[in-house]
Amino acid sequence: MKFDNVSILSVEHVDAPHVLTSEAIEAQLAPTISRLGVRPDLLRELSGIMERRLWDPGTTPSQPATLAGEKALESSGIDRAMVGVLVNTSVSRDYLEPSTACAVHNGLGLADTCLNFDVSNACLGFINGMDVVGNMIERGQVEYGIVVDAESSRPLIENTIPLMLDDEMDELTFRNNFASLTLGSGAAAMVLARSDLAPKGHRYLGGVTLADASACSLCCGNMEHMVTDTHALTIAGLQLAARTWKLAESRLGWTLDTHDHYVQHQVSKGHAEKIVGMLGLDMDKVYRLYPNYGNIGPAGIAIVLAKLGDENIATAGDRIALMGIGSGINCTMAEIVW
Repeated sequence: MKFDNVSILSVEHVDAPHVLTSEAIEAQLAPTISRLGVRPDLLRELSGIMERRLWDPGTTPSQPATLAGEKALESSGIDRAMVGVLVNTSVSRDYLEPSTACAVHNGLGLADTCLNFDVSNACLGFINGMDVVGNMIERGQVEYGIVVDAESSRPLIENTIPLMLDDEMDELTFRNNFASLTLGSGAAAMVLARSDLAPKGHRYLGGVTLADASACSLCCGNMEHMVTDTHALTIAGLQLAARTWKLAESRLGWTLDTHDHYVQHQVSKGHAEKIVGMLGLDMDKVYRLYPNYGNIGPAGIAIVLAKLGDENIATAGDRIALMGIGSGINCTMAEIVW
């Protein structure tokens, strides 16, 4: 999937206000950790996640998604009446019905001619949303579109900790629930446009995607409970990432020296470093989000992009590789020229 006339006008993020440290979670789990003989700093040591952020209790995902969308629209400099489509890609949803996109559309005061819908694909959703909007721009269906995402880990974490404190909790079940504690909260939004209407925008060139749907049962969950075979999921994800990189080499001309920055979907320290090591990439080109934010699902890639811009790390002309993996498993590698 390659684009000739798609650019990013703006990308913004909103941080959740409350910090929850891994040390605090480990302290809550101390009775089970002691009973099972698990090392007391297991969460920090294995994941490399020192803390994650949470929204206020009762916050619906559409609320921070709307805040991020408002920031992105303001930064873009366009009249919101010109937005032709809004795509919400959050795993976290207000309801099963109606779409969370409806609430964000209403919150942003977009025109009644602006399409809105949810796109769901686990942690790969934001890139999928970019591709959907990019396709609509490329074919001339719309001139401007916005992708939003907000993830809330509070409900899952608050349901998982009591479960892991149950006296009947065994080590296997403990480990299968472990990944739930690595999740964080955050929101992001991106405005895309026709390149000829965005001379100062960042070109979105598109990318390649592969699937391994045989791994669809390795991570299954909802807002209240998630079970993850972390070891099997990591192996399957690494294998798919290696195949997708090979496809990017052949279809997109990527090499080990092509890019200035790698923007990964970041699950943990181990996951980020294993992918970089397996592919022979330079870890210094990876912005590490996970230590202070945890795994923010599909919002993570967009948040890293926003931070690269905010902190003046990405400069004009830099080539940025997006590397997303979502449970299921699906993998996309795409490129932005900053």
